Amino acid sequence: MPTLSLPPKVDLLNLTKSELEAFVVDELRQPRFRADQLWHWLWFRGVPDFAAMTNLSRDLKAKLAERAAITWPTVEVVRTSTDGTIKLLLALADGERIETVLIPMGPHYTQCLSTQVGCAMACTFCSTGELGLTRNMTMGEILGQIMVGRAHLAAQGLPTVRNLVFMGMGEPLMNLTELLRSLATLGSAEGISIASRRSTVSSVGIPAGLKILGDSGLAVPAISLHAPTQELRAQLMPKAARVPLHELMACLDHYPIKPRERVTYEYIMLGGVNDTPAHAKQLVKLLGQRRCKVNLIGYNPPPPQAGVVAPFAAPDPAGMVDFENYLRSKRITTFIRRSMGQDIAAACGQLKLLAGEPVS
Repeated sequence: MPTLSLPPKVDLLNLTKSELEAFVVDELRQPRFRADQLWHWLWFRGVPDFAAMTNLSRDLKAKLAERAAITWPTVEVVRTSTDGTIKLLLALADGERIETVLIPMGPHYTQCLSTQVGCAMACTFCSTGELGLTRNMTMGEILGQIMVGRAHLAAQGLPTVRNLVFMGMGEPLMNLTELLRSLATLGSAEGISIASRRSTVSSVGIPAGLKILGDSGLAVPAISLHAPTQELRAQLMPKAARVPLHELMACLDHYPIKPRERVTYEYIMLGGVNDTPAHAKQLVKLLGQRRCKVNLIGYNPPPPQAGVVAPFAAPDPAGMVDFENYLRSKRITTFIRRSMGQDIAAACGQLKLLAGEPVS
């Protein structure tokens, strides 16, 4: 006799609040308040086991076990930096791997989240771009990083995650649908409960996506600029530079930011390439009349490997300070951002898979 194949289980981490309510009421034939209870267990309490959800009825637990699943990424490698930064290599349900980083920031942690397996942008200074793009991540996979990260910190007796930066693997605006679903879920008071002002989405600058993100009001953008002119940006970020710089800046001039907010521009400084006084003057010409903040980031070369030569050199630290001071003298709010986790290849532009290493 042929065997009957059962329908795949629904991963509850991939359901928004309204989708979960529909699943509980329409599919499981349960009262609506059960969805609120389940949502609380999934996201606020971070419990991945139906049996541990003590206020759910026995009937509902049985139906959930039969029809649904809670799929967290699996931790394969843990690396801890001398500065306290923690990098997790995570395996997704289909075996693909991504990385997420937990960064100590005073009394709490900021988590750097990936949105894609790999990245299609191929920026010349970024190790992740060497991987190419495999696929987009789902909402459950994106937010699952937070659940795993919080659980890891709790197990170590460390403070929890308070801020989020979507600056890990991938270009978030190329996975816009799942990004927006994730951001909307984050703000739920009975869920993860991280306000929009504590979530930053980093992008090379895709005008159509920025327009939608701005209209949503769900996050503050950080633009990966890295060059003060179209010509230099085309050399360093050829795919991103397909959007002319003047078009990108015009889009950002209309981004709906709140009175005390500013558009953040990330600027990785590459020794002898984009870090000279002339480049500082060009950057002032580009940004001087705009409400903005500039984060200067020293180039982080890839970790030493046989046959791998870093494509760029790190900038001179004193030159970075001069660059910062010049921008500040022109009334542009500017900070040199400290690179965290360099010794474990967790700093900006260094994320690249560490498969095959044992969990430590």
